[in-house]
Amino acid sequence: MNPVPLFLIIATLPLLLSGCSKKAKVEPVAEVKTDKEEVLNLNEEIQVKESITEISGKNLENKIAEVNHESDLVIAIENIDSVDSKFKIHDRKIKYQVQDGQVIIKGYDEDLSGDLIIPSVIEDKPVISIGEGAFSFCKTLRSVAIPDSVVSIGEDAFTYCDNLEIVTIPDSVKIIGLGAFGDCASLKEVEIPHGVTTILPLTFKNCRSLTRVSIPNSVKSIEGAAFQSCKMLMHINIPDSVTTIGESAFFLCSNLDDVIIPASVTTIGAKAFILCNKLKSLTFLGDPPKINGKGFFGPSQPTIYRKAEAKGWESTWQKSPVKLISEKP
Repeated sequence: MNPVPLFLIIATLPLLLSGCSKKAKVEPVAEVKTDKEEVLNLNEEIQVKESITEISGKNLENKIAEVNHESDLVIAIENIDSVDSKFKIHDRKIKYQVQDGQVIIKGYDEDLSGDLIIPSVIEDKPVISIGEGAFSFCKTLRSVAIPDSVVSIGEDAFTYCDNLEIVTIPDSVKIIGLGAFGDCASLKEVEIPHGVTTILPLTFKNCRSLTRVSIPNSVKSIEGAAFQSCKMLMHINIPDSVTTIGESAFFLCSNLDDVIIPASVTTIGAKAFILCNKLKSLTFLGDPPKINGKGFFGPSQPTIYRKAEAKGWESTWQKSPVKLISEKP
């Protein structure tokens, strides 16, 4: 018998036994890892089921809005027949979704640019809404025409569309969401549709090229910072349907030179006309409104003009001189 192989066997025997011992210790670790994976998978299944259960028809719009605009995935819902499972892209480079036989515009393709005419019908179904944030940060959009099938424009729908100059909004639109056109730096003119009753906060904030706004007599309230920092806005026609002008509504509208406040306005928020440095006069067609908070205009002090028959006026108001409208140059 050759002694060398026998020596090698004897020498390596402890190593072999040690290897077997280590292998025996590894097996329970593998089982623990598997158990952890099963727990994680189970938790994921529970979370998915909970997310599906939480979504209902009432909050569907909010849940869908949480999806990234560049994603084609949509959160699953209970009634899968009522909503398509993915966003679709129309040939006009817009993303949309079908819900209960109606179409909601949800986003845009990266190639969208120039002038956009949103169709009134897609897949033989009416387009009824521009969704929350649908076109936000679309810096290549120059103009948009919204069809008269649309009844609502969502929150931040066009915010930061830096090159958007022209927008056509039909009278079918009843709701323009908070901040819908905020920071549209190139927007020049806006005609608010006759169905809108409230101009919500920040709707046209920092539209620094805006020179003309048409407000219909359906509007009852102009809310906080609605036109804040619209620095090119020289004139504003407030209809006699408006009862409330919110805080900072025209803050830093530095080119406003004359504003007529109808008799219907009973409340004006603090800082409503602060830093409107070219504001030379404020004409009130009714009694003095209630000012909520401190500071209404300033640092410039415009002359206040009032009707002779109006009550409650004194020789000064908010530290500015008060004169009759007949004395207005």
